[in-house]
Amino acid sequence: MSKPSRAARVGAGPIAGTLPGLVVAGFGRHVLVETESGQRVICHPRGKKSQVVVGDRIRWLPSQDEGTIEKIEERSNLFYRQDEMRTKSFAANLDQVLILIAAEPEFSESQLTRALIAAEAEHIAPIIALNKSDLVEPFTRAWAKLAPYRAMDYRMLPLAIKPKAADALPDPVQTAELMGLLHGKKTLVLGPSGAGKSSLTNLLVPGARVLTAEISQALNSGKHTTTSTTLYWVDEARTTALIDSPGFQEFGLHHIDPMQLANYMPDFKAHAQDCKFYNCTHLHEPGCGVISKVNSPKSPGNISTSRYRLYSELFAELSQTRY
Repeated sequence: MSKPSRAARVGAGPIAGTLPGLVVAGFGRHVLVETESGQRVICHPRGKKSQVVVGDRIRWLPSQDEGTIEKIEERSNLFYRQDEMRTKSFAANLDQVLILIAAEPEFSESQLTRALIAAEAEHIAPIIALNKSDLVEPFTRAWAKLAPYRAMDYRMLPLAIKPKAADALPDPVQTAELMGLLHGKKTLVLGPSGAGKSSLTNLLVPGARVLTAEISQALNSGKHTTTSTTLYWVDEARTTALIDSPGFQEFGLHHIDPMQLANYMPDFKAHAQDCKFYNCTHLHEPGCGVISKVNSPKSPGNISTSRYRLYSELFAELSQTRY
């Protein structure tokens, strides 16, 4: 299965009569394009299949009160997942991905690892945010579970987006730290259903619900329940963007070559060059630098048993789809 097209109709210059725009929302074949002045226009791609995603810089041709997308400018990156049946593109031209997970119910380490690998493969900086820090015992367990990821120097922060206690408000220190990480960047918020993505958007973008309703009405898409990806500006200057995405239960990585998998896992990559064989799979070969670090607490750069199990399972899964 091939990678989604990074660009369509890329030429030496702008197409005559077209205007620049930014894709800020999409519902089926309809997309909402923001002009340089901040106006928003419904646009339709040419052809039967749309390759346009939120975050795309495009050239569009006005037609009465709508428009037609004529060209997708070349992308710096494209964050997506891929399974046996289809490819799901989230957004393009990102500065970072905020992976939002919750202390309760217990998050899936497999989902987290898959999202991190997808980000690493596209050279997009990931941030891990653990929600529900107000639930002391579940949060303590979940934070301990994330120890291997802290050891890999992933940026990580605790959040209590919607505290359960009556009249409790989000921690202002946590919110300030988060805003500092988001400032001046385009950030995709990613995570499973129920992690708190919509609550986070409503916290940082107070008018998000109203804006979402207006987008749904404009696109005639009915009630919006985050079944599509939407870009919100956090500031009036339109320099800080938060991109809300649909929740997911599965995250396919069928676009990743199994032999490249270790390169996208920092704890594995650190020791892969120590392997005796250049084409080591890190599963059974003698003299493997990775295997020697699995569950070796006294050894620097220890690889946890759970991380090695996830790698083994992913390698087997991705090998089946290619060979």
